Amino acid sequence: MSEHQPPRRPRRETVTHASAHGAGAVPAPAGRRPAHHPARSEIDEQTTLGHTYVRSLMRSQLRAALTALGALALFVGPLPLVLALPAPEALVWIALGVGVYPVVWAVAHWYVRRAERNERDFTGLVER
Repeated sequence: MSEHQPPRRPRRETVTHASAHGAGAVPAPAGRRPAHHPARSEIDEQTTLGHTYVRSLMRSQLRAALTALGALALFVGPLPLVLALPAPEALVWIALGVGVYPVVWAVAHWYVRRAERNERDFTGLVER
C-alpha cells in the first residue's frame, strides 16, 4: 500500500511593482518579506476591520455630500419664494445671475476640497 501524503500548499509570494517604492528602489533581500501596511492588508483581505475603514470613508463622504446639499437647500431653496414677489425683471435676472451662481460655485468648491481631504486622510491612515 502506498502512503498517502497531504498535498503541499504552494508557497505564497507577494509581487510588488518597483515604481511603488520609488525610482531606483532596491529589492528586498531574499528570505525577507517586504513591509506591509496593516490597514491596507486589512482592506485588501476584506476583513471586518478593513470593512470598518472603508465604511468610515464612505460615512465621511456622505456627511460632506449631505452638508453641501443642506447648504444648497438653505441658500438656493427659498429663491422661488423670493422671485414670486413682485419685482422688476432686471432684479430677477440679477438675483439669478449674480446671486445663485457664486453660491453654487462656493458650495461645490467646498465639497470638492472636503472630499479630497477625506480621501487624503484615509490614504494617510492606510499608508501608515
